Amino acid sequence: MNEIVKQRAALWLTGNYDEETKAQVQALIDENPKELEESFYKNLEFGTGGLRGIMGVGTNRMNKYTVGMATQGLSNYLKKSFPDLSEIKVAIAYDCRNNSAFFAQITADVFSANGIKVFLFEQLRPTPELSFAIRHLGCQSGVVVTASHNPKEYNGYKAYWNDGAQVTAPHDVNIIAEVEKITDPSMVKFEGVTANIKRIGKDIDELYLEKVLSMGLSPKAIAAHNQVRIVYTPLHGAGVTLVPEALRRKGFTNIIRVPEQDVNDGNFPTVESPNPEEGAALKMAIDKAVASCADMVMASDPDADRVGMAIRNEKKEFILVNGNQTASLLTYYLLRRWKELGKIKGNEYIVKTIVSTDLIKVLADHFGVKCYNVYTGFKYIAGVIREQEGKSLFIGGGEESYGYMVGDFVRDKDAIVVCCTLAEIAAWAASLGKTIYDVLLDMYVEFGFFKEHLVPITKKGKDGLEQIQQMMVKFRKEPPTSIDGSRVVLIHDYKTQESIDMITDLRYSLNMEEVSNVLQFITQDGTIVSVRPSGTEPKIKFYFGVRAELKNKEDYNRISAELDAKFERIKAEMCE
Repeated sequence: MNEIVKQRAALWLTGNYDEETKAQVQALIDENPKELEESFYKNLEFGTGGLRGIMGVGTNRMNKYTVGMATQGLSNYLKKSFPDLSEIKVAIAYDCRNNSAFFAQITADVFSANGIKVFLFEQLRPTPELSFAIRHLGCQSGVVVTASHNPKEYNGYKAYWNDGAQVTAPHDVNIIAEVEKITDPSMVKFEGVTANIKRIGKDIDELYLEKVLSMGLSPKAIAAHNQVRIVYTPLHGAGVTLVPEALRRKGFTNIIRVPEQDVNDGNFPTVESPNPEEGAALKMAIDKAVASCADMVMASDPDADRVGMAIRNEKKEFILVNGNQTASLLTYYLLRRWKELGKIKGNEYIVKTIVSTDLIKVLADHFGVKCYNVYTGFKYIAGVIREQEGKSLFIGGGEESYGYMVGDFVRDKDAIVVCCTLAEIAAWAASLGKTIYDVLLDMYVEFGFFKEHLVPITKKGKDGLEQIQQMMVKFRKEPPTSIDGSRVVLIHDYKTQESIDMITDLRYSLNMEEVSNVLQFITQDGTIVSVRPSGTEPKIKFYFGVRAELKNKEDYNRISAELDAKFERIKAEMCE
């Protein structure tokens, strides 16, 4: 066994840890050396997005001590950052996961023990409401305890700054540095000060819902088609607290629930994974939609910041709508309605990520709206909003991984406002004698058929992380010269901040504010392949983007099948 693992485990047996924790460590030593190694071979990294990991004892696990030490480091940084404030304030929310309420209380206790005023949600709440609360309450920071859509054994801790967005440079690296200084639980103030903790809930709900409802663009269409049949499921998560109520207040009268999945349960008993990106997670809701003759299905993930959707096709069968399609539909609807309502004045913008569909950029150009292209992660979208505040007007933004924003009152992806907007699109389409599916195909005919495919490859544990890094090294040393028979003409390396024109061999800077371990290969026929190790999961992700002309809706299935075949060929080449 690794000597470092032995030493770290020994410290947990003799140090400032409770007896139950010590007993669990001893059990790993006696019975499960492999799990002991995974639990102690490194420290759970407080990255730019906070913590995320499997729950359990050990330095590489989510537990009372890793959460407490992270919070102590963040507390120390807040005091350094706001030395002149008489009162530093933070807001804390949590989702349905096992131990989320416990970790939230630990976080509140440590903040409060450090003399920081804490606004702690009384029950689970969506992540976007936490972002809203930070801004509304004038907080300097915030934390939400969630592992988003990860499997049930995970939990996490996302840190936010005073603009309601996840922390970015320079605060991210500075917070990490402070957290790394906390090397022992004895350095953590665990004894909470009750007077410094205030419970919040319904009052913030009302203010947040007021903002959500203010984003509507087609009230007449909703009034005329308020009986659009909508099945919604929170997948056991926090969305149950606000999404149905928001839809009802928006005017929709036919909201169909999935009772088994309305139950908050961190074991996610009705799904293998609570990830709306995966079709299996929507199966129960789709079955309910078929039985109730519903028009659409929406599902949010455990912390209610991502949304998955299913709609009926031309044969009235339910089909899944992927993240790029949903982002494109939202963008198309928002820009078209803003144009029709005379709201586009030439000073508006949208934001997408570098691995999201280029159809969004095409739509922005058509409607005369600027499109910013940023790294994966909503903190970068929020960064553009922060930079442009007072200069230009944000309409919406999104990324392929099922996260979107409408308006800037929240600075993170928001399933509540997006569910309301998608339902509104259904009502608006009905007012035109169409369905959402019709609108999707109309968009492809007018602007081009863009299709994307994601291939995530999971590599767990220490060995897996090393394999992922080796794959990236190989792609840099031996980049493909062609993809599916089309010559690679351009390579973007966001780690070196260099673009290479493979025809002229000219090189130029990407001029991004930060570096990111992402490679993009662009071919002569417009195919884009992006390769990116995940920042939150033990995965390397391959993003494929292809495009074709769609002359009429009747050709959709044939062209779609041809592009699917192209994806399979690209996958065989790139993902060996």
